[in-house]
Amino acid sequence: MTVQTDSSATVDTPVQVWDIGVRAFHWSLLLLMVGAVATVKLGKLEYHTWCGYGILTLILFRILWGFAGGTYARFTTFVKGPGAVLGYMQGLLRGAKDTTLGHNPMGALSVLAMLAAVLFQTSSGLLTNSDDFFFEGALYKWVGKDLSDKITTLHRLNEKVIYLLVALHLAAIGFYYFVKKHNLIKPMFTGTTTISGAVPPIRRGNSGLAIALLVLCAGFVYWLVKFAAR
Repeated sequence: MTVQTDSSATVDTPVQVWDIGVRAFHWSLLLLMVGAVATVKLGKLEYHTWCGYGILTLILFRILWGFAGGTYARFTTFVKGPGAVLGYMQGLLRGAKDTTLGHNPMGALSVLAMLAAVLFQTSSGLLTNSDDFFFEGALYKWVGKDLSDKITTLHRLNEKVIYLLVALHLAAIGFYYFVKKHNLIKPMFTGTTTISGAVPPIRRGNSGLAIALLVLCAGFVYWLVKFAAR
């Protein structure tokens, strides 16, 4: 959502951009992804698997929160068509000031790509196997050895895709910080940013609903790996 600034305003007004659901998701995902990478590199597949369950829970939560969360958590707020993305890119090239609250149109593409890649990674992980570590994913029996081997190959290739997306994400943060003088990290801690001019109507995320959805997603993942695999 792009906010039109009021040239007559002289006072910056704090605005909640990221609700608690988005912030908790973001930092929890970061920690679990670091844990997942570290444990698989160390050959600790049991712990890697638990990290995967946690990440899958978070991704499912974020998808639901994209429909039930605060204004800037919702897909309808930040997912735009090709025209908006192209227009935003042209504005960047012209050096236009970024007045977007929440994810800008290019950032939205990054969010969708990351959600899709990580969802595939965690879902495929349930179907993988490893002869070296005598490991079988929770849903390995659904597909059998031959198909599981192919999924395992895709799982490993998709790991590199995620690394690329993370690198692009970090590069974008650096670009906005050093070139555009726009700190994207601080609001992800505090939840707020400041704007000049009129404050747009904002729907705040409901913390109780966020907890309920997170518990629901965790329960689904638990059922999936404990009962659906039988």
